[in-house]
Amino acid sequence: MQHLLMIEDDARLAQMVREYLERSGYGVTHAMDARTGLAMLQDPAAGAATDLVILDLMLPDMDGLEVCRQVRSLPGDAGQVAILMLTAKGDPMDRIVGLELGADDYLPKPFEPRELLARIRAILRRRTEGSQPASKLMRFGTLEIDRDARSVTVSGKLCELTSYQFDLLITLAERAGRVLTRDQIMEAVRGRELEAFDRSIDVHMGRIRAAIEADAKNPKRILTVRGVGYVFAKQQD
Repeated sequence: MQHLLMIEDDARLAQMVREYLERSGYGVTHAMDARTGLAMLQDPAAGAATDLVILDLMLPDMDGLEVCRQVRSLPGDAGQVAILMLTAKGDPMDRIVGLELGADDYLPKPFEPRELLARIRAILRRRTEGSQPASKLMRFGTLEIDRDARSVTVSGKLCELTSYQFDLLITLAERAGRVLTRDQIMEAVRGRELEAFDRSIDVHMGRIRAAIEADAKNPKRILTVRGVGYVFAKQQD
């Protein structure tokens, strides 16, 4: 059973979501505040068992964006746990900053439980189905993408990418030389048609470029096709 940690100070909402997700086959632990949630993740047993964190950005003891930053700084598996942010509706800046800090996805409040479930399934599916039998190790000059290890290196140096960013990179690399629209990228990564938030793709692409490009402002690997989308260059280095 996959286990979720929900950090949410609205007890009524948390109980409703917990019951819904448990009926859908997930184990759910609830933390009412940031410090409790972070302590759970840092516990060797509980942290290792957590597959995804549902993180509210409006918490009483700590800003949710700071929580996201602290989670990503944790050592080992705890720091790599998937994060789904719950954001205040109509506040795109929080979403952008959260994605830049390493969140995998976001969902504005109020939300339908079915959409929350769909997004959780999409994130976890990307983690469990990330590797394929063919072309486990992809090489593009000094850039190496290891499907099995879900790791990316440039000249032997490990690049820090979230699970979502890794899958975005794989999606482009598998189709090197082919221009993909933002909608095509979102559909390929999520595995289902959900609303495509163009800005979130752009934020993630910026993070990927910062990790793998020699000069993120003048990229040679991931190129923007103005008015269309992105293309992964076949010839690199």
